[in-house]
Amino acid sequence: MRKLLRYFFAFLPIAGFFSCGTTTTEQTFDSTTLTRASQEEVEKVIEDFIMAEDSSTIEIPAGFFELNTQLILDNKSHIKIKGAGMDQTVLSFRNLKSGGEGVKIVGNNISVEDLSIEDAPGDGIKAQHTDGITFRRINVTWTNGDKSKNGTYAIYPVQCKNVVIDECIASHSKDAGIYVGQSENIVVKNSLAFGNVAGIEIENSDNAEVFGNTARDNSGGILVFNLPGLPKSDGKGTKIYDNDIIDNNHENFATPLGEGPNGNTVTMIPPGSGVVLLAAKEVEIYNNRILRNKTAGVSIASYQITGFPAEAPNWSPYTVGVFVHDNQYEKETLNMPDLTRELGQLVSVHNAYGPGLTQDIIYDGIWDKSISETIETNPMKICIQEKGIENLYFTRFYLMDGEENIESFKDYQLFQNCTVTVRTDSSGLVGL
Repeated sequence: MRKLLRYFFAFLPIAGFFSCGTTTTEQTFDSTTLTRASQEEVEKVIEDFIMAEDSSTIEIPAGFFELNTQLILDNKSHIKIKGAGMDQTVLSFRNLKSGGEGVKIVGNNISVEDLSIEDAPGDGIKAQHTDGITFRRINVTWTNGDKSKNGTYAIYPVQCKNVVIDECIASHSKDAGIYVGQSENIVVKNSLAFGNVAGIEIENSDNAEVFGNTARDNSGGILVFNLPGLPKSDGKGTKIYDNDIIDNNHENFATPLGEGPNGNTVTMIPPGSGVVLLAAKEVEIYNNRILRNKTAGVSIASYQITGFPAEAPNWSPYTVGVFVHDNQYEKETLNMPDLTRELGQLVSVHNAYGPGLTQDIIYDGIWDKSISETIETNPMKICIQEKGIENLYFTRFYLMDGEENIESFKDYQLFQNCTVTVRTDSSGLVGL
């Protein structure tokens, strides 16, 4: 049982213009039909990145560009990188046998628009230490048959400010499709994440809005978490609204820890996870369609559940200040929680409604006893105001005594009749 608890949520390091009803998990267009760029055209793209001057535009014409080197834009400002359309301009890094990301950006006020990136050895496109970064209508994917050989993140801004991700597609990452880490002032909207281990992740970040997206056919749909020991500690203030979080039952194809340099604890995420919070602070989840995720629709947990050390400077392991309301849920009657991962086994065996039943909302029930001796006071301010909640499957686990005394309860009433005010402000984002 100790192993069961240790791996409960230990996976963390783990509609816009798209049709919500589509179920395909393949590439959205066939890039092999595009005209191959000549060697001279490929070399011009590389040179344009190297020689770019501030306040210039890098135009990449239609075609399939086979690159054997990274494209790096280093310490530049007010640059626009623009293709002819995500189904017209493709940057392929299949011939890049080593290195990290396909495209790497550091600078200020950079935009990347209207192109696709395929088969990077690591991350598809990464922006770091950049103030003002916009990704608009870009598609990042991998075309390998063996998905465990895919890159880690498709669209990956980290340690950035003023981030806009709009009308993008991210697929087949062995960690996360859209991953925003240790950043502030963030909007992820009108985008599609599918076929990844995790669809959209907000990690250790402040002031984020995630809306109008479709996260489908991932192992997990949308995640918000805070991890210990990172340069930016606790993040807070995330709104997740008006998203379609559906059918996130994809097999988990992440590389396990200990199996190569890219092993990651995301391997432990169970297929069937809709929205997951871990050590999250001030999160509002509302007006989403959370449908047919076979393990749990919304999962709320504190970091202690992982069994890993839960102490770090300026960081708290507790999930605090969560407001879940006005979402739509749907369960597949023939589905049951995933049994290939410890979380799915725990939900299946220990939920409060009977073995093998998908849960709409689960809460690990871990609270800070320095605030209150009992959970009846709702010390972590977990507020649930779902319409018809009496007809939903809500399970609160009791795990404070460890693996010796696991209990479960249907006491959603403890978490009603309260609200949490989550404040976000995207008005200053230039890319909107």
